[in-house]
Amino acid sequence: MITVESTTRKLYFAGFSKDTVLLAFTSLFSDISSEMLYPVLPIFLTQTLHASGSIVGLVEGIAQATQNIVQGFSGWLSDKLQKRKSLALAGYLLSAVAKPLIGFARVWQGALGGRILDRLGAGFRSAPRDALVASSVAEENRGRTFGLEGTGIGDNLGAFLGPLLTVVLLMTVHPDIPWFFYLAIVPGLLSVFMILLVQERPVPVAAKSKIDVSLRKFPKAYWTYLLVTALFGVGNSSNSFLILQTRSLGASLEATILIYAGFNLVAALISYPAGSLSDTWSRRSVLLASFIIFFIAYLGFARAKSIVLIASLFVFYGSFQAIFRAVGKAFAADFVPEHLRASGVEWYSMTVGLLGLVANIVAGLLWDRISRAVVFCYGAAFAMVGSIGLLVLIPGINQPETETPN
Repeated sequence: MITVESTTRKLYFAGFSKDTVLLAFTSLFSDISSEMLYPVLPIFLTQTLHASGSIVGLVEGIAQATQNIVQGFSGWLSDKLQKRKSLALAGYLLSAVAKPLIGFARVWQGALGGRILDRLGAGFRSAPRDALVASSVAEENRGRTFGLEGTGIGDNLGAFLGPLLTVVLLMTVHPDIPWFFYLAIVPGLLSVFMILLVQERPVPVAAKSKIDVSLRKFPKAYWTYLLVTALFGVGNSSNSFLILQTRSLGASLEATILIYAGFNLVAALISYPAGSLSDTWSRRSVLLASFIIFFIAYLGFARAKSIVLIASLFVFYGSFQAIFRAVGKAFAADFVPEHLRASGVEWYSMTVGLLGLVANIVAGLLWDRISRAVVFCYGAAFAMVGSIGLLVLIPGINQPETETPN
């Protein structure tokens, strides 16, 4: 007997192909592999390798800049070669095998090398993976498909489960920190296995054979938005400093990782509603809310003296992460004509990555040479500068009118 509930469930999942589910599980396992390591990486650098805060900032800054920059070129290469699956497979495999290399490191330079390879793979696989996701279903189901891959059983669920797996291992097996990097290869290789099973569909049209990077084609409003992004981004340092600050107040490693898992859970829950809200409301207003959340959280991190307060601030900060990731790229796309939107988002990502490198280097120097509180005051100051720039320089309408360059 067919019930109303079973019929509703079939309708909810209607339109998803086997490849859609395989790609979602690919993202799930890959993110578990990455996120089970992220909260222990700054601890590994500072306690096992005896690196300074400056080195933590340098490692994370270079790693994230590498990922953001490579993302811009992987899409072009994927379109040029028309080889989505093989390029995505190479990226997932590189990330999987790079993680144990970090654990084998005995000096911070070795950990940096492994981290760069890991993020190189992450950046390299992103665009071809997204192309595979888009082609796995009919056009009318693509929005739900990216929701399944991103906010469903894909990235964000993996970002929550990864830290929980680390806590379970800490409480049961009690491995030394380097072992987490060795064990991370298991979910990493599972992601490789998942994408091996994906059936790539042929692309009916030929792609361009060169990268079009003519900066004059972008309207002035777009460059103004990148300027505002840069003003904010120069203070947006790595979450590694939040993790180190939490530990410095006396939180155990297990508690710190659980707090980080809560941060990821909030980011997962808010990401989709934030993006939807920006579609119907002013995108500038939603993005401004994320800047204000950042400002409040960083000021709180500078002054917090209790684990309960810093845990609350860390979880609250997850709403910034969700809004900024969901709305920032969408707003960048609003400022450029449709035929330039892929390039517009790529340049936005590069801006975020490069300014993140600057922010991490400065934060590391402040951490070592002045005080930990100054790191967060510095970030809060530029969040305020970015907020003012957003209000003064960016139009308040939801969909900015793009200018036609001369």
